[in-house]
Amino acid sequence: MTQAQIIMARPPYVVMCMKWGTLYGPDYVNVLFRATKAHLKTPFRFVCLTDDSAGFDAGVESFPIPDMGLEAGNFAFGGWPKLSVFKSGLYGLTGRCLFIDLDSIICGDLEPMLRMDGGIRVIREWPRFADYFRKRQVNGATGVFTFELGTQEHLFDRFMQQPIEYTKMFRSEQRFVTAYSDDMKFWPADHVISFKRHLLAPPLINRFKPPKMPPAATKIVAFHGTPRPIDVVPDRNQVWGSRLRHGKGAVPFVRDYWLGFGGADPKI
Repeated sequence: MTQAQIIMARPPYVVMCMKWGTLYGPDYVNVLFRATKAHLKTPFRFVCLTDDSAGFDAGVESFPIPDMGLEAGNFAFGGWPKLSVFKSGLYGLTGRCLFIDLDSIICGDLEPMLRMDGGIRVIREWPRFADYFRKRQVNGATGVFTFELGTQEHLFDRFMQQPIEYTKMFRSEQRFVTAYSDDMKFWPADHVISFKRHLLAPPLINRFKPPKMPPAATKIVAFHGTPRPIDVVPDRNQVWGSRLRHGKGAVPFVRDYWLGFGGADPKI
């Protein structure tokens, strides 16, 4: 059998997320779980690695984030705890795993993403404005990635040899994954898109032109940096974003998604 045939023959899948600290409440986990149920008809386990499972839906399996010997200040930039998903024998989990950051919006069928081959399949990092004027390395982004549980274990093992040093050597954990993973491939460009790069109008124009709807082919919209999904849910003419990434009030498709999957209407 080919690798693709093996992947297709091995449900249930694992959909995984991670929550630590207080930035993201349990609503983020529950909304992602409920959206996954709506967009993945094949049997799956939904797993959250976390330091606090209070308030999770009954169908969410929670496990502690494996200790990586890091203090909070060691991973202030990037999601270094995500490397723990590659730990050997991680809670006995097996099968094809789709990891999704909590600040993501699921728009389409997830099954094709789980069936894609590759040792690890990641987002092709979206260029910043300055990158269009300089030579840049093509990096992977780990906001959404898939791999076979029990593989890529060398990533965790290598990091644990000198964790503090690696957090200083690399800008983020996704640069570490880019450097050392085996058989890294990228998602099709239309599968995972960026809210602020693809849907938000350019600077200045976004002060009077609202964000676009995701294209029909989109499966996941990633919110990375500012704004976060919760910032664009309230319908109270609030200002969100930054000087360049600017908007007001609710973004309708995000508000409908959040409230439709049982998230609380946030107070501002």
